[in-house]
Amino acid sequence: MPGGDGTGPRGFGPMTGRAAGFCAGLSGRWTVSANGSVSSKRKKAVRQRAEGAGNAGEIPGRAVPLLQRCPRGKGTMDIFNTIVDLLQRGSHGVLATVVRRTGSAPRDVGAKMFVTNEGKVFGTVGGGQLESEAYRKATEMMDQNVTVMLRVNMDAMRVEDRAMLCGGSVDILLEPVAEEHRAVYEAVGKCMEDRERAVVLTRFGPRGFAKSLIREDGTVTGDHVDRQAVDRCVGLANLCQRELTEDAFAEPVRITVPLYIFGAGHVSQHLSKIAKAAGFSVTVIDDRKEFANIERFSEADAVVTGQFRDVFSSLDFTGNEYVAIVTRSQEQDALVLEEVLKRDARYVGLMGSARKIAIIMGSLHEKGIGPEATGRVHAPIGIDIEAETPQEVAVSIVAELIRVKNAKR
Repeated sequence: MPGGDGTGPRGFGPMTGRAAGFCAGLSGRWTVSANGSVSSKRKKAVRQRAEGAGNAGEIPGRAVPLLQRCPRGKGTMDIFNTIVDLLQRGSHGVLATVVRRTGSAPRDVGAKMFVTNEGKVFGTVGGGQLESEAYRKATEMMDQNVTVMLRVNMDAMRVEDRAMLCGGSVDILLEPVAEEHRAVYEAVGKCMEDRERAVVLTRFGPRGFAKSLIREDGTVTGDHVDRQAVDRCVGLANLCQRELTEDAFAEPVRITVPLYIFGAGHVSQHLSKIAKAAGFSVTVIDDRKEFANIERFSEADAVVTGQFRDVFSSLDFTGNEYVAIVTRSQEQDALVLEEVLKRDARYVGLMGSARKIAIIMGSLHEKGIGPEATGRVHAPIGIDIEAETPQEVAVSIVAELIRVKNAKR
């Protein structure tokens, strides 16, 4: 826009021009010199933006999808990436992991909290007095290079004393985190990124502390593991099961569940944030660079810009993927759904009215895609909670994603 003030080239408001201004993703305002000319740096940025938009969006069927990687979010297993970052900065600390629980304890087995030598906390093992005790013990053992099994009882009597609403008990394993085992933490992140099955084996007790990662092919990173233990861990990795013994805790690397969001509108913005917070690996796909960009979807793992039919060559479908179709038109919804149903996905959801869904399904049936395939589609998408706003619709969708993910196959 000429003035860089959000009015658009003809005064009709933002996003009414050629997608060449800061409203379309160019950061900052225009830099205007005393004689009224725009700075060469801004001219170059605008020219690159306009050329990019033309190449990606104006030649149907020929655009090369543009992949934008976004900063990685932090989930339960992602705490190992945080540990790697902090070790690189010279920090160390204590990792607290819930390894056993009984009753209605606040967090499940596997919940983690990392306490640094500077007193900073990442992650959570449940909050309240439970977390306070874990933090206190972590700071006490900060530089002792020992492991501690902390049991916190939350029975009815102590619940009243501590104003906690949970009962039962929790066992928390506290272990030292130092440069010595950085390779293990890095390997966890690599397995998550490559979606490779593996088990993190933590050994403690009289024999001392040891940390290892065992991949499904039997290779080991970290401290030595005997063949019998390797075989046991490979089995746990394939079954995705944890195991606690008197001197070891084996935990499979939790592979993040991929969610493909087709469409980058208002619902998608909220869906991306909530799904990421719920532990999904989010990829947003749209054919409009002014909508599909890392500025609007900073929490997503990736943003892909390109014609919808073309982007499928850059997406993996292994049978564990979740797909939410929330594009801006019925035609695009139908196109995406047709392509998705040619592939194996764990979940497929389609947003729209009953009439729109009936039309799309009818057209797919005419193309030879039978009821067995279309019957897999959750349409309309989401759990019925009488949602009205984009935020509420996003909540209903994520609720359905979680229900499908946690259901026993």
